[in-house]
Order: sequence, then structure tokens, then C-alpha cells
Amino acid sequence: MRRTRFAALDGLRAIGALAVVSTHVGFRSGDALSGPFAGILARMDIGVAIFFAISGFLLYRPHVVAWFEETEPPLTLPYLRNRALRILPVLWVAVVLAALLVPTAGPVSWTAYLQHATLIQIYSNVPSVEGLTQFWSLATEVAFYLVLPFLARFLTGYERPTRRAVRWRLAVLACFTVLGPGWMAAVTATDHSRAGLWLPGYLGWFAVGMGLALWQVARGSGRLGASALDTLAKLPATVWGIGIALLLIATSPLAGPYNLNPPSPGQAFVKNLLYTAIAACVILPAITPTRRIAAVLGGKAGHVAGDISYGVFAYHLVILNVIAQLAGFPLFSGHFTVLFVSTVISSGLLAAASYYLMERPIMRRGRHDRNYDVSPVGLDKRASAQPNRTDAWTTPEVRPAASSGQG
Repeated sequence: MRRTRFAALDGLRAIGALAVVSTHVGFRSGDALSGPFAGILARMDIGVAIFFAISGFLLYRPHVVAWFEETEPPLTLPYLRNRALRILPVLWVAVVLAALLVPTAGPVSWTAYLQHATLIQIYSNVPSVEGLTQFWSLATEVAFYLVLPFLARFLTGYERPTRRAVRWRLAVLACFTVLGPGWMAAVTATDHSRAGLWLPGYLGWFAVGMGLALWQVARGSGRLGASALDTLAKLPATVWGIGIALLLIATSPLAGPYNLNPPSPGQAFVKNLLYTAIAACVILPAITPTRRIAAVLGGKAGHVAGDISYGVFAYHLVILNVIAQLAGFPLFSGHFTVLFVSTVISSGLLAAASYYLMERPIMRRGRHDRNYDVSPVGLDKRASAQPNRTDAWTTPEVRPAASSGQG
């Protein structure tokens, strides 16, 4: 059975990582608060929504494929092991680097670093740790990793994948896209800011990817009739144009302030919903790419950038703080271009070294000498030396439904 590689998602991961870097550099320099492009820089946290949507697509799709082929879904323990091998080594290196290289505004106990290293910091009142604040999103993503096997069983079990069953599940996933904005509005209204970092507030972003995975497999198997998505999939420039228009709307006061002041409940709702729609617009053309899109986003450069994008995400705040210290740039003192270029280059070099010298060897070694399949679908009972590539920071290779005919 052939594998399908969604090569264009490689480039999107790199774009998502650069977006996250730009919004943090924008805040550090002050340009995201009052600069000429403050609105755009402040909303570059859209990169997190892109990451979540890609993860939803890649991690849920093997369950959909198994449902359509009437085979066993991915095994839970190998799946969780593979996720741990992918994210934890880099996380731990980043925590150590932050502890050694990044000064803190006040005393920070070792328990704060430990909570970040175990990704439980969003569930406690531990103070933010300089150099590690971006890992709230990884903690949220890990919550999705844990929930996914149960959610996938609910969505793909109990009946055959008929057209009616597919439409019902698409409707459920569409409801999830409203749950997130509702949750964010509620926690804002009740001043429970910590709960604004939890999975329910971002389930819609994952659901976008999950819905597109179900649509893509169902469409390829002939179990789903033509829809507006089929038309949009043929118009990638239009879809991305809609995404840009929505991003510009998100830069308005409708989506809340640019600084850390809390938004109103309505603003929290609108921002979350806009990001959901933008994420859908970003990844739809990448899962049904034209040849040109596949060449640009999924070529050699895009592939390498996708491989190291997780390292860039993990290390860039440590790098940014070190560069600002060495250059003598106080907080909110400007110098966006210098900080951005130097942070991207330095983070990229460190991330490349991390990936090729640590991450890839660990993944290969950890998954090699096993008596069960480590492919994303996890169906064959055989060992495999190929690294599992099914999350927002790895190259996706998944098996399509046998009747889809898509390579």
C-alpha cells in the first residue's frame, strides 16, 4: 500500500515557526505594541493555530484511514511513545538553556523549570519563566495528544463510514470550532486567565485539521459528494487571499488589544474564531496542492525548514534574550529588524544542529528495535527504521484509503 506524503505542509510548519518568532521579537522590541506594523506583528501568534490545525490533520487522518479500510486504528502506546520521543528531548534542552542563559526578573524556583519540563505549567500558578513562555502551546498540544485516541474512537467507531456517517462527524467537528471561542469568552468574562491556556479553548483549531482529514479521505474514497471545499481546493490563491483578509480583520480592535491587557469576552470570541478560519484557509491548499505549491512549500528547502521548525520554535526565545543582552537592547527599545534576522539565523543554526545531531538519531534509535510498526498508521506488526512523521513538526507520511487512488 502506497504512502501519501503531504509535502506542502513542510513549508507551512516553517512559516508557522517564523510567525511565532516574529510576534515574540515584535513584543520584545516593542514594535508589536506601537510600531508601524504593530497589528500584523501582534497577530503573528496565528502560527500557533497553524501548528494545531496541522497536528489535527496529520494525527487524526490515520484513524480515518483505518475506519474507511476497516482495519485496526493506530496503537495508542506506540503513538504516545513516538510523540514523547519527538518533543521531549528538545523541550528539556530548551529548559536547561533557559535556566543557564536567560536571567529572570525575579527569583524563579527550580519547580518552575520542572513544571515547564513536564508541560504542566499551564495548570498551576507558576510564574512565567523567561525563555520558555512559548511552551504553553506545547502543553496544550500534549493535552490534545492524550485526548485524541479517545476522541478518534468516538468519531470513527460504532458504524460504517457511509456518506451519512461522514457528514454527521463533520458536523460534530464543526461544532468544536465554536466550542473554542465560547470557552475563551467564558474564561475572559470570569477572569480565569489560566484556563485560557487549556485545550478546550483551542479544540476548534485542532478540529479544523481533523475535519479536513476526514473530508480529504472521504472525498478520495467516493464516500462524500462534491461540496464548496472541492471548489475552494481548486482556487488556492483565493483561499489564501481570504485568509489574509481575515488576518487583517484580526488586526482591528474586534480581536482585542495588542498588548497583554485582557480582551473583552466578545473580543476573545472573535479572535479565536477568526484564527480558526485563518488556519483552515492556510492548510486547505497545502493538502490538495497544485504542482507549483508542492514544489515551493514541499521542495528540498521546505523539507529541511519543516524538519528544524520545532527546534526554532523551542529555542528562539532563549536565543532572542541572549542576543538582546549581548547587544545591550533594553525591553521595548526597538531594533526589530536586527533582532529578528539574528534570532532567525541563530535559532535556525541551533535547531539544525539539534535535529541532525540529537532529534533524528533519538527518533531512529528509539523506534528501530521494536517488534511493532512505528509507521503513523501502526497496522503492520513489523519493525521499521523510518521515523514516525505525523505531527506539526515532522514530515507527514500516512497511508491513504485503498480506494482513494491518491499518491
